[in-house]
Amino acid sequence: MTLPNAVTSLLEEAEIMLAGHPKLLAMFKNCYPNTLETTTKIMNDNTAFVFTGDIPAMWLRDSSAQVRHYIPLTAEDKELQDIVAGLIRRQIAYIHIDPYANAFNEEANDNRYDQDLTELNPWIWERKYEIDSLCYPIQLSYLFWNATGRTDMFDDSFRAAVHTIISLWKTEQRHAEQSPYRFARVDCPPSDTLRNNRMGMPVNYTGMTWSGFRPSDDACTFGYLIPANMFAVVVLRYIEEIAQIVWDDQECVQLAAELREEIDFGIQTYGTYLHPKYGKIYAYETDGFGNYNLMDDANVPSLLSIPYLGYTTFEDPVYQNTRRFVLSSDNPYFFDGKYAKGIGSPHTPAGYIWPISLAMQALTSEDETEVRELLAMLLRTDADTGYMHEGFDPNSPTDYTRPWFAWANSLFAELIHRLMVKGYFHS
Repeated sequence: MTLPNAVTSLLEEAEIMLAGHPKLLAMFKNCYPNTLETTTKIMNDNTAFVFTGDIPAMWLRDSSAQVRHYIPLTAEDKELQDIVAGLIRRQIAYIHIDPYANAFNEEANDNRYDQDLTELNPWIWERKYEIDSLCYPIQLSYLFWNATGRTDMFDDSFRAAVHTIISLWKTEQRHAEQSPYRFARVDCPPSDTLRNNRMGMPVNYTGMTWSGFRPSDDACTFGYLIPANMFAVVVLRYIEEIAQIVWDDQECVQLAAELREEIDFGIQTYGTYLHPKYGKIYAYETDGFGNYNLMDDANVPSLLSIPYLGYTTFEDPVYQNTRRFVLSSDNPYFFDGKYAKGIGSPHTPAGYIWPISLAMQALTSEDETEVRELLAMLLRTDADTGYMHEGFDPNSPTDYTRPWFAWANSLFAELIHRLMVKGYFHS
């Protein structure tokens, strides 16, 4: 794909702004256009299929995150606008095919990892139900609307998808009693399947909405995934605004507002934990019966990413306590090695750190020293490839997973662009 003019102009601007940082400049020039250059296909119907990199499927989550860093450029570039709008239209079409699926094929070809024990159709690559899969396309659409003023994507199909999402989240507030969703994978690690007759472990009613899987595509230990519910609260607020301003649909406003309040009540009432060392923190997961999973995972939505998602501010004392916890050895997925320290995931080998979490730590930091340290870590752990990876060994960065992972490249690019806008590299 020939790069849109706004992207080319930004890369030229970076040549000047980052001239004193040659390796950073080279990595930015690799990572910023990576999604457009390698993972974006414009289809015959003018929608955009954005696959994740080394897997030929489109995740609702990853595809949104892969283009988010282009949003600030869309106001001035019609070509870039049309790519993002085309992606949104395809995402909405996929949600109509199956709102429980997380990843889809380019066409109805029956490609997938495994023949999982769940309802499948030829479009579905994988059917791991994750709250964030439904949050990301709404977030992308809202940010795109705010940047460009365009409302053509908020058509009848989008509106119907919004009602489908609200209805599904309400159903999953009472998962055991009402949900049709079942999932199992045979001959696999426990993290790839749901226990309890394909339903997941029992949960109590809390007001929150249930998730089978995390944004890592790993199974939830307990069904109420707190950061994903926080993301749902933010997205329901976006839906209220779209319904009010674009559609003048008071019924939709009310539906979204009521559900948002119920989920938020659940988070605040059942989703916090009084930690003896850190004080009141947000748990990663709970079941509503008093059991908590205290950890964080590199994949976003994460506890680390709470201010980035827009659920609360960096200054929120509960977030501050949570941040101290997740960036410590008390988080079982925080690792410290010779070349880096940061958050990894049970999704990758033990001890591996994810560049996504390092970029997110910098994006949510207000400490310049911390940001500089994180930039240095990102620059020295690319294994001299010039790109981000999924996870790497902090004691041996040449050992990494996924040489081609567009989400990580995009988040790194977003971080560098934000720092450029702030004038960070002039100091």
